[in-house]
Amino acid sequence: MARSSYVEPTSLGLVLAALQPANRLVFEVMLATGLRVSDVLNIKTAQVKRQRFTVKEQKTGKSRRVLIPRELQLRILRQAGRLYAFEGRYDWRKHRTRQAVWLDCSRCARFFQHGGAVPKGTVSPHSARKVYAVDEYHRTGDLDAVRQKLNHDPAHVATTLLYALSDKLDSKALRELGKQK
Repeated sequence: MARSSYVEPTSLGLVLAALQPANRLVFEVMLATGLRVSDVLNIKTAQVKRQRFTVKEQKTGKSRRVLIPRELQLRILRQAGRLYAFEGRYDWRKHRTRQAVWLDCSRCARFFQHGGAVPKGTVSPHSARKVYAVDEYHRTGDLDAVRQKLNHDPAHVATTLLYALSDKLDSKALRELGKQK
């Protein structure tokens, strides 16, 4: 079963609008770069000042260059901490936790799920990575470009396909794909 689903822009926009401002910025960085939430939270203020910088992914250990759009960069810097762009709640020497971002996202998504505006179980921080992959695939039409931007291993093209086509695959189709392994 997938960790998250593709989220339609309207549903994601509702959740983003309700997030705490710093958490919304975290999501915006994920949407602009395709980084995982843990990698965004690990970004230092000095890196954001450069606008283009290298990130070492915590999950894979791979490095990748990212560019923060200028307007987003300025908004991040306005709220950035002394060390981390997304400073921890109690200690400026630590970054915000991914659990705090997830909790805020979950709370906002549940609110909109009650009214039916957001499908149940679709929005999580990882959803932003899938939205990024779909947008990148629609923009370029190049699966290999999406793979490179997500820093996926060339041997695991199926993973990139699941991300890039997640707007076309529903959860039932994903379950069926999982059973074929």
